[in-house]
Amino acid sequence: MSAQPATALLTTDLAVGGMTCAACVRRVEKKLAKLDGVTATVNLATGRARVTHPPHVSPEELVATVQTAGYTAALPEPPEDHERARAEGDDEAQGAREERERLVITALLAVPVLVLSMVPAWQFRNWQWLCFVLAAPVAVWGAWPFHLRAVRGLRKSAATMDTLVSLGVVASFSWSAYALFLGGAGQPGMRMPFSLVPSASGGVAHIYLEAAVGVTLFVLAGRFLEARARHGTGAALRSLAELAVKEVAVRENGVERLVAVEELRAGQVFVVRPGERVATDGQVVDGSSAVDLSLVTGESEPVEVQPGAVVVGGAVNAGGLLLVRATAVGAGTRLAGITRLVTEAQAGKAKAQRLADAVAGVFVPVVLALAVTALGFWLGAGADPQAAVTASVAVLVVACPCALGLATPTALMAATGRGAQLGVLVSGPQALEGLQHLDTVVLDKTGTLTSGHMSVSRVTPVPDGLGKEAVVRLAGAVEQGSEHPLGRAITAYARRVLPDRAPPEVSGFTALPGRGVRGRVEGRLVEVLSPDGELPSTLKDALSLAEAAAHTPVLVQVDGVPVALIEVGDVVRPGSYRAVDRLRRLGVRPVLATGDHEAPARAVAAALGIEEVHARCTPEGKADLVESLRKQGHQVAVVGDGVNDAAALAGADLGIAMGSGTDVAIGAADVTLMRGDIEVLADAVRLARRTLGTIRVNLVWAFGYNAVTVPLALVGLLNPMLAAAAMSLSSVLVVVNSLRLRTWRPSPAARGRAR
Repeated sequence: MSAQPATALLTTDLAVGGMTCAACVRRVEKKLAKLDGVTATVNLATGRARVTHPPHVSPEELVATVQTAGYTAALPEPPEDHERARAEGDDEAQGAREERERLVITALLAVPVLVLSMVPAWQFRNWQWLCFVLAAPVAVWGAWPFHLRAVRGLRKSAATMDTLVSLGVVASFSWSAYALFLGGAGQPGMRMPFSLVPSASGGVAHIYLEAAVGVTLFVLAGRFLEARARHGTGAALRSLAELAVKEVAVRENGVERLVAVEELRAGQVFVVRPGERVATDGQVVDGSSAVDLSLVTGESEPVEVQPGAVVVGGAVNAGGLLLVRATAVGAGTRLAGITRLVTEAQAGKAKAQRLADAVAGVFVPVVLALAVTALGFWLGAGADPQAAVTASVAVLVVACPCALGLATPTALMAATGRGAQLGVLVSGPQALEGLQHLDTVVLDKTGTLTSGHMSVSRVTPVPDGLGKEAVVRLAGAVEQGSEHPLGRAITAYARRVLPDRAPPEVSGFTALPGRGVRGRVEGRLVEVLSPDGELPSTLKDALSLAEAAAHTPVLVQVDGVPVALIEVGDVVRPGSYRAVDRLRRLGVRPVLATGDHEAPARAVAAALGIEEVHARCTPEGKADLVESLRKQGHQVAVVGDGVNDAAALAGADLGIAMGSGTDVAIGAADVTLMRGDIEVLADAVRLARRTLGTIRVNLVWAFGYNAVTVPLALVGLLNPMLAAAAMSLSSVLVVVNSLRLRTWRPSPAARGRAR
């Protein structure tokens, strides 16, 4: 059969359930790859499989294939199905509550067993029977999820981490039951001291209930922490769905009716009132207004729109009533395109995760083979059956992946807690891997390096004129009636600099579309307009300065005479200067990428000393820039705060969002600066690097621990009790190492030199 052309291949996303470890991921990928022409990438963190397949392989066949591997699979529901999404969210919350309850009850039952078994001085008369009563529900009910998944895997001839956990628990508990009822361990007054070599002492078999409960408790705790660390993976896509307008007012033949946005069709005219969000991409057919595009395109200054102007879905109408004819709906809109970019970026898999998947594919079968080998070797060597069984159980128990399961989530939990105190939120491990060689950071301008809202930066009055305070008072009074963002900035400035003086009354207020406003204040005609015509020399100089700084100049006239020039713009955050300098000292090259115009972008870059500038960047352009830098071999971080940054944030090695930005940007990012202070960016990078280093140390210890203890168990130098103690110690050391992040603090010296 001839190969399918590349253009004929389709891509389907599947929601896969029941995966618990990298071995599961490997199995699903291999199962799907057996289909003709099919390749798949499975992401354990998101529970999604991205499958590329020829047209003759249907999505239903893909679902069935995953199910034959022993896992659940379904085609994701469309994002507009809000009721179903809410129901799924409720189910997820219910599942989390059940896991928490299972962990708490298991801990209450297991801790007494661990203490009594591992502290001989506290072993009272018949202590072993109390431990048996406490351990039984842990071994059966507490470990039930592991047993269930292990059985399902065995039915499909598959072995996962759950197989090791289940076998270790079952073997330890079964042997302990045998020892208590038939091996003499149930006699009153029995004591169980530590011993290195697995053997029967005085004809009395040892019990290993602490191994059964310890394995269950630690693995449950590890997976609970891991689940918490991965919570909210789909926040970016959910936020994008919520950003879309749910209902729209359609006007036909002079009649207005409210319909669901899904029913809107290209060519229909819809109404956008002041303060409302534009429902979809379209063209203005009637009305004029200022449209705030900062959430979509990143432009700081509102855009004046009139009949014939193009508007983008998701933009906010900041002024008058607009009638817009829809030009694109559904999947063809700009917002839908951004959603697709975020989806594709999140479907990728980190290098370390791919390596872990490959290792996990052989780790579990190797451990099982070693356990069987140990049993056969000891029996063949003529050892006591108890010694052979305990050596085999020791291999299973000591190889349990508790430390591996705790290595990443505990470090993330500690870093998240400490980061929250510093105003930094770290969400996951994937992009942290990119920090090892981070050398480039792409910075958004609006809301990131700048304040993100319009404000008055300078007032220049005419010499020997009314004076600054009088001008601000008159202009602020007239602009009270304006809904334009420039007018609101002037009004806010007047209230701030003249807090004790109430604004005077205004009569005859008139808005001049595209020009400004006018009104009478205390008998004077006050006009706040765009500069036009001849100006006094002082105001000409001020106008030149405003243009150089990329600010918007506003002329104030009283009775037709120019009296002052007010500059309004998006000002640079005070911490941006230090932040960019500290990034350079960390060896990171700053790049400015913004949807704003060339002039304001260059002005901000010049003020901060940033050499590379990309202005008028669309969301797709930012994502392309990030991809281009990565193809050049750079490790790229992106900092942004708007919808226009979401795709770039998700596609970067490290995404950093401003906490004052949109939910979409925060959901797509790996690090969020909650204080809204750009200066904390360098601290975020250093904390993330420290977190990644801690995770590496944890993983090295976890693998190294297995490399040392498994051979010891094989040769009979570890019994299950000591193996459980070693396993517990390994987990404790991982947790203690992670908790060191809770005391991490930015060094003051780091602000003046590279670290």
